[in-house]
Amino acid sequence: KRVIRKGTLSLKIVPVLCGAALRNKGIQPILDAVGDYLPSPQDIPPVKGMNPLTNREEERISSDKAPLTALAFKIMQDEGRKLTYLRIYSGTIREGDTLYNASKGKKEKISRVLKMHANKRERVEEAGAGQIVAVLGLKETTTGDTLCDENHPILLEPIDFYEPVISQAIEAKTPADQEKLLPALNKLMEEDPTLRVQYNDETAQTVISGMGELHLEIIVDRLIREFNTQVNVGKPRVVYRETIQKSVEVENIFEKELGEKRHFGHVRLKLTPLARGRGNVIDWKLGEDFPLPEEYRRAIEDGLGEAILSGTIGGYPLVDVKIDVVGLTFREGESSPLAYKIAAASAAKEGFSQGDPLLLEPIMMVDILTPAEFLGDVLGDLNARRGEIQAVTHKGAIAEVKAKVPLKALFGYSTDLRSATQGRAVFVMQFLAFDHL
Repeated sequence: KRVIRKGTLSLKIVPVLCGAALRNKGIQPILDAVGDYLPSPQDIPPVKGMNPLTNREEERISSDKAPLTALAFKIMQDEGRKLTYLRIYSGTIREGDTLYNASKGKKEKISRVLKMHANKRERVEEAGAGQIVAVLGLKETTTGDTLCDENHPILLEPIDFYEPVISQAIEAKTPADQEKLLPALNKLMEEDPTLRVQYNDETAQTVISGMGELHLEIIVDRLIREFNTQVNVGKPRVVYRETIQKSVEVENIFEKELGEKRHFGHVRLKLTPLARGRGNVIDWKLGEDFPLPEEYRRAIEDGLGEAILSGTIGGYPLVDVKIDVVGLTFREGESSPLAYKIAAASAAKEGFSQGDPLLLEPIMMVDILTPAEFLGDVLGDLNARRGEIQAVTHKGAIAEVKAKVPLKALFGYSTDLRSATQGRAVFVMQFLAFDHL
């Protein structure tokens, strides 16, 4: 065991164990192997994070005596109560402790600390470094938040979540179901950060968005099974994005009499396309000799943020665009945050229109394992779905295919693949990027 553990920790060997959870076979050896071979908290380097007060990197060693550092990595609803799972990197937590949520800048009090054993739990008074526990009482904490000692604040690297790529309209079947629907969806969103919910005032529809057909099917099933909420569902629809293809400089002047006051705002922007997956960036290029009150800065950023949510092709959100604020005009007594917000939003929308807008669709990386005799049919089907074959490898009688395929072309693919391969092929897919194919 000592030799296997040493090789595993140095990443030179990978222990392989066999089992079947469905038949409860081989489970205990796997659990024992986790304890015998995988690294304990003392075997890994100190966790690193950013001090929000100094903006400097700090380390926390795995010790009960070090300041508290914990990550909220999972939220669950338990008999109507919010259960927050914590991974404690350093320090200790006790029942009744007040923790500082560095991600949100708020204090929260723990009412109970629970040690979880599958679906069983054990109430404990305290928990220390290296432990994973569940706590009750944290109302504001969400997945990915850092909890710490207020006197020693630290921010751990946040958890990145994919943007939704598919949406579906749902509606309650009865008025009684309608009363339960939104509270149930809010609880599900707390548990699952990749789930988004929007209410469309124009159509009076609730729209849920997620990572795929199966994801939304599970959400609907949980609404019915766990929350006793009956719903009707529409057809899934792909979520699109927009971007620009060329750099442009634009400006906008807002000048209007509102009430008894004249409002003036002038903003000049430069918009630049970014590489796929870079996200949106807002930067200030005014120079140090142009002091701008914080309320005006926030108003401009709010205006740009609202403009980014709606593009010019189909009203889809913008991605991968850098917006530089390169110029402003200020008039004493007339300039106002409202005017700058409107001017910034109008300038950005004009820039989106002039920047050669492009529609982007979600592209999935599909990995297929199929008997080699059906390889030709599988490849032909992928080509018909606008897929780009990335690699084909053979493993004996099995062929593995990796391809980039638009999500829109993958609706119903599971059924079609089984039909084409006599039910012998399997596949997995993962969101890759919003791109143009």
